[in-house]
Amino acid sequence: MSRTIVVTEYDPGWPAIFEALRARLTSALGDVALSIEHVGSTSVPGLAAKPIIDIDVVVPSPGDVPAAIERLASIGYVHCGDLGIAGREAFAQPPGVHEHHLYVCPFVGRELPRHLAFRDYLRTHPESAERYAAIKRSAAHRFPHDIDAYLDAKAEFIEDILSRALRVPHPHDPPGSGPITP
Repeated sequence: MSRTIVVTEYDPGWPAIFEALRARLTSALGDVALSIEHVGSTSVPGLAAKPIIDIDVVVPSPGDVPAAIERLASIGYVHCGDLGIAGREAFAQPPGVHEHHLYVCPFVGRELPRHLAFRDYLRTHPESAERYAAIKRSAAHRFPHDIDAYLDAKAEFIEDILSRALRVPHPHDPPGSGPITP
């Protein structure tokens, strides 16, 4: 049986939920984590979202992932592998906590910069955040029981935002020249 995809209006309580989850994670991870980041739609003030907190645990390198897996297991997280996305290890949450997606990302990987760039772009471009909310609402309405179709409906917008957000102009590039991406 599939779950119904529900996109709700922004809940100002989401940051507090993230902080509570971060405190629990910080206690378990100790010095293995460089930082613990609130990412995804619930991290963008005012953005409608599925009420699921997305969290990236940032570790220094891929070599630190096994220690993070071990420490997260000690508080009930189950390692699920990369779920087809290299550079991001996923975890099933323990029972009794607010629904969230937890990922461990090496600082030197591909996925962490994408997650942070997308979040930061939407935080500073409210018109894009509104457009994204409309796309998500429409996708949830059209595909209420098909998470793959829901994700596919958002993919083009996400890639467009990432192409904008990851632009890093070189000081010697003429104005209007193409992006240089990390």
